Amino acid sequence: MSEPVETAPDRQVDALRVLIVDDHDLFRTGLRNLLEEQGVQIVGEAATGENAIRIVRELAPDVVVMDLNMPGIGGVDATRHITSIAPLTRVVMLTISDQDSDVMDAILAGACGYLLKDSSIQELIAGIESAARGESLISPNIAAKVLQRVRATSTQPEIANTIRAELSDREIEVLKLIANGKDNAVIAAELHISPKTVKNHISNILMKLQIDNRIQAAVYAVRSGIV
Repeated sequence: MSEPVETAPDRQVDALRVLIVDDHDLFRTGLRNLLEEQGVQIVGEAATGENAIRIVRELAPDVVVMDLNMPGIGGVDATRHITSIAPLTRVVMLTISDQDSDVMDAILAGACGYLLKDSSIQELIAGIESAARGESLISPNIAAKVLQRVRATSTQPEIANTIRAELSDREIEVLKLIANGKDNAVIAAELHISPKTVKNHISNILMKLQIDNRIQAAVYAVRSGIV
């Protein structure tokens, strides 16, 4: 599991090194131009999951913008490989698919963000910046669908036992708010604590539960039945 970096300082977008992975040449070229216009440093492009893994090994980019459906190794398997070989490299999925199963697979593989290809360039930049901070940016409607799907499955009481054993009461409060889709500012306001304290709590939650990012934490919490 990667080390959580919720308490890391914010990275400026022009300092971020990004790899674009998509099997459509025109889309990659257009996306590269848009991101470079926003000051993002593109360190490489890949048309396949295999090439993406190779480039990550060589260049260790900060963020990978990953397509889902590609020939050979697809986006989910490539994400799983990348998070295991380069835990400080974050993956943002950028795809046309809003299918629950695809979203779930990508999140559980370690993706820090899941955005649709009709997102604005500003939404994508926000997703890249969030991923670089170790946070998650999932389109709200997609996140809601994922958690709804998890709630429809049977709960796992042993997860709830782990949460209660590992986390403090305040950390459990924070985890419940994460699972309800609240961002750091809202969590801080509801609990009457500072945003920095919220980040510290989230960092501790991820570390104690050995989870990569907050959307995985939300899935974990919902599966436990505590929310």
